[in-house]
Amino acid sequence: MDWMNAIIQGILLGGLYAMIAAGLSLIFGVMRLVNIAHGDLIILAAYLALTASMLLGLHPLLVLLLVVPMMALFGYVLQRGILNGTLTGDILPPLLVTFGLSVIIQNALLEAYSADPQKLDSGVLDTASMTMGGISIGILPLLMFAVAVAVIAGLQFIFYRTALGRAFRAVSDNQDIAQLMGLNRRHVFGLAMALSLAVVAVAGIFLGMRTSFDPSVGGGRLIFGFEAVIIGGLGNLWGTLVGGVILGVAQSIGGQINPGWQVLAGHVVFLLILAIKPRGLFPRMTD
Repeated sequence: MDWMNAIIQGILLGGLYAMIAAGLSLIFGVMRLVNIAHGDLIILAAYLALTASMLLGLHPLLVLLLVVPMMALFGYVLQRGILNGTLTGDILPPLLVTFGLSVIIQNALLEAYSADPQKLDSGVLDTASMTMGGISIGILPLLMFAVAVAVIAGLQFIFYRTALGRAFRAVSDNQDIAQLMGLNRRHVFGLAMALSLAVVAVAGIFLGMRTSFDPSVGGGRLIFGFEAVIIGGLGNLWGTLVGGVILGVAQSIGGQINPGWQVLAGHVVFLLILAIKPRGLFPRMTD
């Protein structure tokens, strides 16, 4: 029973990792940009939610209605104002700029909020649970997994069933031809980053509801996001969900064997999969 419980808890944890990774997968799929500041942007969203929740007295789930559009607007401005200028075909400029952004965000949060750990108060969701087959399942982890599936399904729908998604795919396949066909690639990239940071806001708020956070933990979240993306296959959204689940289950089983092995087990499974399938389990395929 303990092992079954570990697997179930790992699957639910994988939903959070999939949310963290979904924005990375989207951005890489559209513009081949690796955002080093992704983890810190997640923590920024958590702190914005903390501030709004304290000032307005709202539940973190309601704060989503404020933080998601704020982060989306920030993403659009960031892409149009800074990151578009780094997309020259060389991978180094975006890495350097987003690394600098990561340092700025970390230090700004440290100055504004100090290094003390914080946590979003989710009320009864913190302790609410249900029992299935003798296994207790928390309502909050279950909600996070359901939201992760809904977010990835929504991104998949946007990417393959809407005009915006066709624009994303067009600029991803060939920017020059898309520009000749009337698409403003700078605007399309801005919308892609806005959508990515909207997902980041959701991930940040659920992360803050699940566990404590401080300005320095963004790097760890970035690593988990990268691992989930690479396990699933770069640019494959549903693969990202599978990658998050595999990573979560590996960590949960590792923690069941030895509490000190939890994070290590996830890294080991990531390296094993990377050695066997360098492009991930479900590499992106053209449609």
